[in-house]
Amino acid sequence: MSTESFSVSLSLASKVAGYDAAISQAEAALAWLRESRDNGSIEILRIPERRDDLEKAQAVAHRLQQNTSAIAVFGIGGSSLGGQALADLIPFGAPRKLHFFDNIDPFTFEQALKHFDLKTTRFVSISKSGGTAETLIQTLIAADALEKAGGGKYLKDHFVVVTEPKPSALKKFAEDIGCATLDHPPGVGGRYSVLTVVGLLPALLMGLDAGAIRAGAAEALRPLLDGKSAADVPAAAGAALHHALAQQKQLNETVLWLYADELKTFGPWWRQLWAESLGKDGKGSTPVAALGPVDQHSQLQLFLGGPGAKLYTIVTTGMKGKGPAAPAARAQALGLDYLAGRSIGDLAAAEARATAETLAKHGRPVRQMHVEQVNERSIGALMMHFMLETMIMGRLMGVDPFDQPAVEEGKVLARKYLAESK
Repeated sequence: MSTESFSVSLSLASKVAGYDAAISQAEAALAWLRESRDNGSIEILRIPERRDDLEKAQAVAHRLQQNTSAIAVFGIGGSSLGGQALADLIPFGAPRKLHFFDNIDPFTFEQALKHFDLKTTRFVSISKSGGTAETLIQTLIAADALEKAGGGKYLKDHFVVVTEPKPSALKKFAEDIGCATLDHPPGVGGRYSVLTVVGLLPALLMGLDAGAIRAGAAEALRPLLDGKSAADVPAAAGAALHHALAQQKQLNETVLWLYADELKTFGPWWRQLWAESLGKDGKGSTPVAALGPVDQHSQLQLFLGGPGAKLYTIVTTGMKGKGPAAPAARAQALGLDYLAGRSIGDLAAAEARATAETLAKHGRPVRQMHVEQVNERSIGALMMHFMLETMIMGRLMGVDPFDQPAVEEGKVLARKYLAESK
């Protein structure tokens, strides 16, 4: 199975019992997605074809970049992780003005405000509901710092707000200071919002091609919209594989193993998507994000020698033959013939292959995905693929992949405890 951006092989998981039944069940889930896309009830499925919102976001990004030394992005979870995942596309050593503040560590935040030149620092506050406590406290403190630095009358030039077009605390803040706002689509949940202005405004601020990101997403949607069978829709096949293992009580964890630094934060983005969408009613599997050869050293022992009940998805890139090579003469003099003349990409590619085959040899089901080049188009395709896979898996499990009742309960308690501490 493949799209233009990535290919998928289930050859190392071909003996999973119940897969044929699960792939048949996935047909109904695909029909649901097609109908939901046509009637607009799942708004994210219509986002890749939009362009009007990108035009407005581009204008806002252009204004925000003028006479600017740094841009701080306030948001948490889905309001930040997508943008951070896209930021990994920026080459090593390239200047970066964009800084993401999601984990509200008081020491980091205080240091940042002291470090920034507030006269030339801009702030992007992102919250779907407009009531996210973490984002609101960051926004209020940053505005206060600007006012104390003598920039109170220029607040509107320093802030951009992304939130739903309805009354909220963050919306009122934007209206009070007169800053630019961009609409968070009401029908798109935060963890699904990376393809909206939530993720693509930061992308534009980093000089990335937002249109290519959406084009990749549209590409991943195409097999679904073309009416392909579930076996020929990579996201449906992936969900069916997960579901078959779950039905056999063989899916306590699902491991996404990414062999590319450009996908380093893609793992945490996917982890929230899977965990928050599917961990309900006593069901679900724990998502584990792993990174390349690093986690061969830190986690492979557990994966091979510890408890089973895991599915492994190994994502490789076109790294074979890439990067600098070990000088043959010196490597041979050290008795390292296997490294002589080999590039660093050769070693990483060999390790990825060895990991996949070793896991399969030990009876662990392995799905292999290959992305020849990680860029805007391919990461857009991967993001849409995993969103579709999550939605289909929710349908197969019988849970709503769009709500998060446990998260909302925690938010209510946090506010209660904060009020009691006064």
